[in-house]
Amino acid sequence: MDKLDEISRKRKKAHQKLVSLKSKVYESFLQMEQAAYTDGALPKKTKELIAIGISIYTDCQSCMQWHIDQAAACGATAHEILEAIEVGIEMGAGRVTVSARFALDVMERAFGHEK
Repeated sequence: MDKLDEISRKRKKAHQKLVSLKSKVYESFLQMEQAAYTDGALPKKTKELIAIGISIYTDCQSCMQWHIDQAAACGATAHEILEAIEVGIEMGAGRVTVSARFALDVMERAFGHEK
């Protein structure tokens, strides 16, 4: 069994377990998920592409697999999915630049003003 199959198996197993336990929190999560991905001002496909970028940013492999599959099922092309992945990459790099700016401020304080 490859990694993608294993992720799917674990996700399905956990889903079934939480449903069988009648988890109110999980039930609410599923309702929120359904509401979030329903066509509205943004179509479901666009929302799935957004979720792909966020999944990349948060490094959630199960999320990546789920939302890429969902986006493809909604008609997203491989190129649209790639661009969503690229947005996630950029956001991660953007986050790092914020850390770098802070580190530069610390360096300035530690070593005195820039000359």
